[in-house]
Amino acid sequence: MSASHAPTPHATRELLLAHAQTVAEQADRHAMTMESILAVLRSTRLTDQAARATAIELAAASLVEIRMATDAQRESMLEPVAGAFSRLRLDLRPLVRFGDLDIQFIEPPATGRALPGEVAHAARSIVRSAVLALVDSAESRRVRVQWDCDGLNLLIGIRDDGRGELTVHDDSLRPIAERVSALDGELRVTSTRGWGSEVSVSLPLDPPTDVEHPLTDVALSPREREVFHLLATGAANKDIAAELGISENTVKFHMSNLLRKAGARSRAALVAQTR
Repeated sequence: MSASHAPTPHATRELLLAHAQTVAEQADRHAMTMESILAVLRSTRLTDQAARATAIELAAASLVEIRMATDAQRESMLEPVAGAFSRLRLDLRPLVRFGDLDIQFIEPPATGRALPGEVAHAARSIVRSAVLALVDSAESRRVRVQWDCDGLNLLIGIRDDGRGELTVHDDSLRPIAERVSALDGELRVTSTRGWGSEVSVSLPLDPPTDVEHPLTDVALSPREREVFHLLATGAANKDIAAELGISENTVKFHMSNLLRKAGARSRAALVAQTR
């Protein structure tokens, strides 16, 4: 059984080279599009109306192409959790600047695990869909968006000050539910009439596996062995951190490695292997 799923140095270099090539190609296409738009706007053969329509068509086509290429690239890369959240804030900036919605952003811990591209992209899509649903309903004036990371999952919280009538079966949440389900995540909705609703999403950071592998001391590093043995006693992360003199984030890191090595999908499944 492999002790780690980390990419080799050669694979990392190949990934970085492919990324650099993609960025260069996108820059070339972007420059070409801008030059084309300028040429259309400067053309003396087109009326103002025709030039404007052509420029809009070129810009729209280019934006679609860039968005598709960017989404594909993001899904194949890791994103720091703080950076992924910053991209979300940029996505929602127009609603904050030009709309009536007040959005409060609660930053994730900067030391949290990097997010797989697919998870980062899905998380932003989930939040955007939820916020747009709230805007369309015209019921909410304030929304709080919070991300956190427990080392195993990305935790998303979206709370509004609407009528508090939202349920997990609401049609507006169907695209979110489908996205969460596709990533083997969990979706919960809590509403209090007259006080608002809260949408909570948990997205696993590691791909699901259907096979569990019994852990042995041979498969573990010395520190992982210590964490594993303390886990068997029922100790919580903060207790393990205090016992070993390490941070809770470090405990979460080792816990994630243990889950990967065991092929377990949850902490409960991992604990079961200690019995």
